[in-house]
Amino acid sequence: MTHIVAIGGTVNPRSATEQALQVAVAAAAAEGAQVQVFNGEYLSDLPHYRSRSYKPTDGAEMIEAVRAADGIIIAAPGYHGTISGLVKNALDYLEDLSKDTRPYLDGRAVGLLATAYGDQATMSTMQTLRSIVHALRGWPTPMGATIKLSPELFAIDGACTDPRAKTQLDLVGQQVVQGARSFSAGRAA
Repeated sequence: MTHIVAIGGTVNPRSATEQALQVAVAAAAAEGAQVQVFNGEYLSDLPHYRSRSYKPTDGAEMIEAVRAADGIIIAAPGYHGTISGLVKNALDYLEDLSKDTRPYLDGRAVGLLATAYGDQATMSTMQTLRSIVHALRGWPTPMGATIKLSPELFAIDGACTDPRAKTQLDLVGQQVVQGARSFSAGRAA
């Protein structure tokens, strides 16, 4: 079974970023993937990577999940034109994969989604995410979801009410599974 790890969110558990991530995760699961989510609650418990309060066991569950993953989905809110510190810190933990046989995100499809209240912030956040994934040797999916937030974007049950946003989020979930399967088939051959 294809294993996808989803990382992202904010310190607010009902944030639009986490709701968007759940829509993409549901699309990946509908494609038959097993998905493991590390949301804002998990990320907010991580100390700054390699700070004085950092212990080598911090983030170990996330690192092991990414190590075993076929694909990744990363969701970041746009704060001041770039990704949040919460998500950046989580991505810094991927440094622990640097000496692996498959270092960092090498050979993994990576679906990206950026949320913000303005179009400019969603685009600059997406560009930052793509740059980080390239630096980590990952393969961003062709579709990257740039979701402009509005108060009515998600219903009480978490359903996305905007057809454009829903289509983007579904495509990210579907493409990360398709890409992960392609890379897995290539490694098997």
